[in-house]
Amino acid sequence: MKLISTLFNFVRLTAKSYKIDESHGISHSMDVFLKSNEIYNHEVIKSPFLVNQKRIIYTAAILHDTCDRKYMDKKDGIILLTEFLKDKFSLSDIDIIIKIISTMSYSYVKKYGFPDLKEYQLAYHIVREADLLAAYDINRSIIYDMEQNESELPTALLNSENLFKKRMFKHFDDDLFITEYSRNIAKIFEIESYYKLSQWKDIINSF
Repeated sequence: MKLISTLFNFVRLTAKSYKIDESHGISHSMDVFLKSNEIYNHEVIKSPFLVNQKRIIYTAAILHDTCDRKYMDKKDGIILLTEFLKDKFSLSDIDIIIKIISTMSYSYVKKYGFPDLKEYQLAYHIVREADLLAAYDINRSIIYDMEQNESELPTALLNSENLFKKRMFKHFDDDLFITEYSRNIAKIFEIESYYKLSQWKDIINSF
């Protein structure tokens, strides 16, 4: 089985085992993977050393929520993830993948700042920024609130709007985007998010 198939299968099985809802499941994994690919393709032109880090970038992007503390004990998740990767990567590569995954979340960066991953720093930012770009999906935020809080749609929309005002719409103020490609795409996604929020509110108020 190709590595990419094995990785996504692990995401699928982990989501099933830990009841990870679709906001952080395989669909989100695919979204972050594709966004990582887009950022990588733009960055590799001026940073060709990324070619040798491609498997690490893609693997971290696919697996980044398989040890998410919102759904499991993070330490247990890392142990399972390390065990899964041990026959697929060297120990040094596994260490970098785990470091990227465990330090890339919005909450981690806000609290501790960016880690120093030396020659893998750009790889880290590619995966982290792909996840940030995926966060602009208002539907995903609504789904997460409905699943985790058992909210009805109007409440989930209100909670999502508050989250966007507090977090996503402050990504630029917080200097969270390092790559030019992500900054440009995030500006577009931010506009789209404002529109979709307005669209949802209009529909709910008139339905």
